[in-house]
Amino acid sequence: MAWDEWDQLKAKAAERQSAKLQLNSGGPGGGRSEDGDLVVHDDELGKLGNMAHDLRERLRVDGDYARPSIFDASIDLFNDGLDMGSGLLELHDAWNTQLATLKEACAHISNHLDFTRAQHAKDDVHIQMGMRDATGHLMTPSRIQDYLK
Repeated sequence: MAWDEWDQLKAKAAERQSAKLQLNSGGPGGGRSEDGDLVVHDDELGKLGNMAHDLRERLRVDGDYARPSIFDASIDLFNDGLDMGSGLLELHDAWNTQLATLKEACAHISNHLDFTRAQHAKDDVHIQMGMRDATGHLMTPSRIQDYLK
């Protein structure tokens, strides 16, 4: 394969990837507002948090499925004098490290989205119930309505 052909293939792949990464321009799930800010609706945050939690649980179960067998095989190979046993043990340890990192990231995403939703709800209540006028008096909905007349 010629070098220029390789460059052409890379450019085509980059174009396809760029098209896939474009955000939706709106709709019920979110996207971008007219001023270019990202917009995500509360129900979408909940769905994303649940997806991250579900992924973590699947990783916890399925990602650990082969670990005991790999560990046993690495010990058996090592005890039989084969260097492959120590290599397999290194693979086992690297897999465990990466799996733990991925599970932690999923948990962090899920927890952060749950916290964000709860904090946003608290902030909304505080704004609705704690609005005060210039003199510091609590603004009830009926007093706010007076300003709109």
